[in-house]
Amino acid sequence: MDVDSGRLYLAVGVGGFRRYATYRAATAAGIFTNTVFGLILVYTYTALWDERPQLGGYDLAQAVTYVWVGQSLFKTLANGGGGVEGELMERIRTGDIAVDLYRPADLQLWWLAADLGRSSFELLARGVPPFVLGALMFDLALPTDAMTWLAFLVAVVLAMLVSFGIRYLVALSAFWLLDGTGVAQMVMFVGWFCSGMILPLNVFPGLLGEVVRALPWSALLQAPADVLLGEADPLGTYAFQALWAVLLLAAGRLVQGMATRRVVVQGG
Repeated sequence: MDVDSGRLYLAVGVGGFRRYATYRAATAAGIFTNTVFGLILVYTYTALWDERPQLGGYDLAQAVTYVWVGQSLFKTLANGGGGVEGELMERIRTGDIAVDLYRPADLQLWWLAADLGRSSFELLARGVPPFVLGALMFDLALPTDAMTWLAFLVAVVLAMLVSFGIRYLVALSAFWLLDGTGVAQMVMFVGWFCSGMILPLNVFPGLLGEVVRALPWSALLQAPADVLLGEADPLGTYAFQALWAVLLLAAGRLVQGMATRRVVVQGG
């Protein structure tokens, strides 16, 4: 990638950040929603951990911290869908994707830059406030050294790449299905379960636990949370996340090549 291309994708990323920054009411509503769901999960986890102390290797403070990490990353990583997934699907459905393909830019890198801009805004504007509120209301197991926080942020960036890789593949399914809503919803529910959004993956027993921890969704929430909680080796976590990021982005590149050879224009 040359300097001009780098500047282009940087501008696309900044544009993505600014675009989502304009939705102030939606951001405020999202902060409220994430905080409420966080409170519901905290009290649910408290009842569960009262019955089973050290469940999944976490004490109660770690479990409560996990909840607020999950709420801070929910929209950042688009665990409920959104970002590139919905927008690219709609452009494929309407045929506007033809305009994207004529741009002097790589389709995948363009959408990756835009999605990283969106993710960065969501992390700062919608992710930090619920986490801070949770820290003020509950006794969290937070690290005291800056290096652990830095390691956590690196894991979050890698999680952003994995998240994009999954959602980009889902979006590309619209080239064949025209309406990929069903696929998106199915992947969303699988993502909630397999990312640890409902319960930490450490809680899952036996073979089920081994399987879900090996899937790419575990790189989204469980991996960064364990780095923050001191329950995982950062380098090993990075290797796991990077492997899935490379595999998913390469798969997206392959499917993109197949899809753009058979562009279907529907409705215009």
